[in-house]
Amino acid sequence: MTEVVILAIALSMDAFAVSIGLGATKQHSKVAPLGILVAIYFGIFQGIMPIIGYLGGKGVLSWIESYTSWIAFLLLLLIGAKMIFDSFSEGIEEDISKITHRVILILAIATSIDAMAAGFSLTLFPVNPFFACFMIAVITFAFSWLGVFVGTRGGTWLESKAELLGGVTLILMAIKILLIT
Repeated sequence: MTEVVILAIALSMDAFAVSIGLGATKQHSKVAPLGILVAIYFGIFQGIMPIIGYLGGKGVLSWIESYTSWIAFLLLLLIGAKMIFDSFSEGIEEDISKITHRVILILAIATSIDAMAAGFSLTLFPVNPFFACFMIAVITFAFSWLGVFVGTRGGTWLESKAELLGGVTLILMAIKILLIT
């Protein structure tokens, strides 16, 4: 269960960073509706994508069963490295001229693609995958909502640090999976 919470927090850092950027644009006069809207979109997609990854992993598990820990290690390592790399580059939030449902939907999908790959690692944890995905959705909801408020308060300096922390955490989880299994 601890691994699931850590995984959920690490995966939500990407959404948290983007939420900070969205809040920093200050395009909405009412921050609370924007925070809820962003949190709902990001939470739903971060909760659905790992299920897709988990089901895909289960579907091919019989073929690759002896390599599952190595595959989970590589996927988490790559996702973590990508998050670390992204933490040093500018976010796309600066290029957004208007925050719409479509923009938030695209950002929610983009930030949750890594959660689909990480969903494969759920095959290695002794936990109900649907509960794990629910936890990922709830934690992402909370971090996304908080991110919008942090962004409106000028906390954009946290944006890259959150992604960096999430990336390092995923790499540490990858190493743990490799060492334990």
